[in-house]
Amino acid sequence: MTDLRDRLRGLIPAVPVPFTGTALNGAAQSAYAKWMATQPVAGVAIWAHTGRGRHLSGEQRRSVLETWREALPDRVVVAGVHDLTTAIEARRGHADALLVYPERHDPVSHHARLSRELPVILFHLYPAAGGVEYDEATLDALLDIPNVVGIKVATLDSVMTYQRIAAVVRRHPGKLLITGEDRFLGYSVLMGASSALVGMGAALTAMQADLLGAARDERWADFVALSARCDAFAQATFIEPMEGYIRRMLWAAAAEGTIPGDACDDPWGPELPEAERAAVVSAVADARAARS
Repeated sequence: MTDLRDRLRGLIPAVPVPFTGTALNGAAQSAYAKWMATQPVAGVAIWAHTGRGRHLSGEQRRSVLETWREALPDRVVVAGVHDLTTAIEARRGHADALLVYPERHDPVSHHARLSRELPVILFHLYPAAGGVEYDEATLDALLDIPNVVGIKVATLDSVMTYQRIAAVVRRHPGKLLITGEDRFLGYSVLMGASSALVGMGAALTAMQADLLGAARDERWADFVALSARCDAFAQATFIEPMEGYIRRMLWAAAAEGTIPGDACDDPWGPELPEAERAAVVSAVADARAARS
């Protein structure tokens, strides 16, 4: 457990799945995974909301896990799961940990059961995305489960909720606070997060890893500049309709040249105007220019 907690510290992109139309583009996914292996990441999260895990077929889930496990043999692969079946699939596919989707009914027993398969990361997700806002007593009970390593917090825009959960985590020494806050990434790190499991990490990955490194090394001038760049990128990608962020992140990856331009479809997301793609491409170009 201690070793896994150490390995989880850093940037963990929640990676999307490249689709062309309604077909998973295996060649694009393989190229994307090989590119990510060159980036300064602690690992990746697959089958999460960004990776459309609840919509993928069993065969597609296996393909995604095999691709990322092969590409990142020495780094952490976190699998988003919602039931025992997907938890067993993750264990058999040699994932390192489970990101467990929020559970409304008896969440403590549910997480304890899944934690017998692999170490568990709790997931506090805002309700509009299908999440459950656990109260403090439930959070304490969940964090007390021995094989729970920490909690990913994704409120979208509620600093107050994030602050409350950060305070709960501080009552549980050894448990990780993992930020999922794309829209206020820098501040969420300042509140004690040592890991960032974010969909935004799917593109401009090194910039976000640098942000975490600047905080760790107390390079505060760099941190402020990087935080501003991350915020600007988030303001082009994590906007209404919020479900469109998955397609926008695929557009961003294509703008970096990591996937083909025709592998940016999201069969379950909303259609978006071409002007939004142009805005994402511009945001990527601006961020890259600022780094040079």
